[in-house]
Amino acid sequence: MMPSATGVLMTTALPRLQRLHTGKVRDVYALPGDRLLLVATDRASAFDVVLPTGIPRKGEVLTRLSAFWYERTKEVVPNAFIAVLDAENAAEFGVDDAAYYGRSMVMRRADPVKVECVVRGYLAGSGWSEYERSGRVCGIALPAGIQKSGRLLEPIFTPTSKAEPPAHDAPMTYEEVEAMLGADAANALRLRSLALYRYGATVARDRGILIADTKFEFGLLGGEVTLIDELLTPDSSRFWPADGYEPGRDQPSFDKQPLRDWLDALDWDKRPPGPALPEAIVRAMSERYLEAYRRLTGTPLPG
Repeated sequence: MMPSATGVLMTTALPRLQRLHTGKVRDVYALPGDRLLLVATDRASAFDVVLPTGIPRKGEVLTRLSAFWYERTKEVVPNAFIAVLDAENAAEFGVDDAAYYGRSMVMRRADPVKVECVVRGYLAGSGWSEYERSGRVCGIALPAGIQKSGRLLEPIFTPTSKAEPPAHDAPMTYEEVEAMLGADAANALRLRSLALYRYGATVARDRGILIADTKFEFGLLGGEVTLIDELLTPDSSRFWPADGYEPGRDQPSFDKQPLRDWLDALDWDKRPPGPALPEAIVRAMSERYLEAYRRLTGTPLPG
């Protein structure tokens, strides 16, 4: 499957491999030896709707940035990452199509934990909305007077359920996570999520980016709570330029917030089919993803 004439990969086809799942952005295939191939397409999604217009090089940014973080955190938090698919290892994994190089991760297969592990260092998005209503986020009482986009004294673990479409993820208290998974697994999720966030936020801050919040996904691998899927990317995180940060308002961002803002301004009911994106939004999104990669890794995206 080659990218389209616009340079984006919207659909995948690997006939030699069994497709296990088609997500909003990633397609998952089975590989021999109890391994998986996670292909990050250039699809864009918002409000749980996949849009008809792709973002050039988005899938490469998501995959290579995840690999960047996986390599730097593997000694602290176990992960399922094996390799980024490229020309040198493609034959080993039974893939012979260059369209998938650089955008696909080979992972160990794990049993997914049905919890989205969200960590917040700043109050934005749904966390800010919940705080405005109740002074709490996922059952955690926070001090009065925090501003919109305000920094928290300490990052907080605010999990959500992992619902299958058309249902939506819903906030969970830590006690609900314990009841679902048991005390030991819940504690591992919380401690490992907070450790990953603190490390990532420190690295990013030194490189001019604030990570307002992010989400992690874990699975059980040999009974061990193990990190799976993407890690600290513009799709899974809210990235703000540090030099423009000002609490009390919405922040400029390197993530897909500009897309959400454009969609919010439309007369659209947030149901499929989504609207086609104008060239200016596509270009702005691609530039933000590439700039986030460059700042965080210190090098431009290869190729």
